[in-house]
Amino acid sequence: MQSVEIQGKLKQVADAVGSVFFGKDAEIREILLGLVANGHVLLEDLPGTGKTTLAVAFSKVLSLDYRRVQFTPDLLSSDLTGFSVYNPEKQVFVYREGAVFTNLLLADEINRTSPKTQAALLEVMEERQVTVEGTTRKLQAPFLVIGTQNPAGAVGTELLPEAEIDRFMISLSIGYPDETAEVRMAQDVGTEPAVNGLSPVLSKDDFLGIQEAAAAVRISDEVMEYLVRLVRTVRESDYAAAGVSPRTTISLVRMARASALADGRGFVIPEDVREQAPYVLRHRIRLSKEARAKDLSKEAVINGVIDSVSAPAPGAKA
Repeated sequence: MQSVEIQGKLKQVADAVGSVFFGKDAEIREILLGLVANGHVLLEDLPGTGKTTLAVAFSKVLSLDYRRVQFTPDLLSSDLTGFSVYNPEKQVFVYREGAVFTNLLLADEINRTSPKTQAALLEVMEERQVTVEGTTRKLQAPFLVIGTQNPAGAVGTELLPEAEIDRFMISLSIGYPDETAEVRMAQDVGTEPAVNGLSPVLSKDDFLGIQEAAAAVRISDEVMEYLVRLVRTVRESDYAAAGVSPRTTISLVRMARASALADGRGFVIPEDVREQAPYVLRHRIRLSKEARAKDLSKEAVINGVIDSVSAPAPGAKA
């Protein structure tokens, strides 16, 4: 598919999801870009804001196999990665796949489970494979995680380790709907959830093709240098307690490419980088004592860096 055709298809996907998830067009677009970039998405919100509906909607319109796991304190690592059980008839141990053997996994309230279970996702999210009892098994492409996280300090929550946080490509908050959207949502209540009526917009193969097209979007040397300079400025900021990892740079490259593709372009412009940087950075940055003393938010620090780093002249492209 050409860039313009892909742009139209992605708009159809976003419109289909928006037909059952009202008033959140910008958030729907951003999550879609994360999936197109072959990345995992972290949603930080209060319960009841429709995150499950959103994940189901994406799985239906993108023709993806879907599983949802409720992360609770008693969830075991083996529930995610799988385990072996003894077959007395054949007198052998038989492996049973865990919940991660799917295309789109909703890891609901991921910060309510134990650190050991959280750690079970590290290999899966990064390498798209599972190693159990010395045997490594590859997951079928695509494998994407939409993780939801309760606000820090909520009852029963555990802080996610930085290694796991870093494996989410982007993070964002859905928030409550505005009044118009909530009225529409109330009017749409029926005997069956509206999301069940969604039809596929893309086949799984078409979606994989779009992911490949996103990875091939060009970035000029000037724009790439600007992107790296922006990340390094955040890393070296006095307002950041610890530097963001090189994985941050990789994530921003992939998100900028997905953004360009969704806009019908085969090349990245500085605006793609500026637009995606807050989503890539916000969950990775930890505020320093200086930032907290000045009552600065993460958003303020990130926006300050974006404003301070000069971008290439308009028209810079590959």
